[in-house]
Amino acid sequence: MDISRAEQRILHLLAQGGRIEIEKNEARKIESVRAFTRDGWHLPGVDLILFRKLKQKRAIASSGGGPYRVTRRGLMLVRAELDNR
Repeated sequence: MDISRAEQRILHLLAQGGRIEIEKNEARKIESVRAFTRDGWHLPGVDLILFRKLKQKRAIASSGGGPYRVTRRGLMLVRAELDNR
């Protein structure tokens, strides 16, 4: 399955230990999505549409109400780069 360049970039970030955090409103709908590197830096360019695409492809998942992290399927989708080996 091919993934877009933006999805590839986010999966690389997550494969290196990053996370995606979401904020919900009172109606339990997702209000905002933010991606962080393993060092805690905020990565701009992650929006709700990109988040839903990754979730639909089962490349990311949340466990126990925590932040979203890469899954085994997501690791298979991401292409190898020197800094991800």
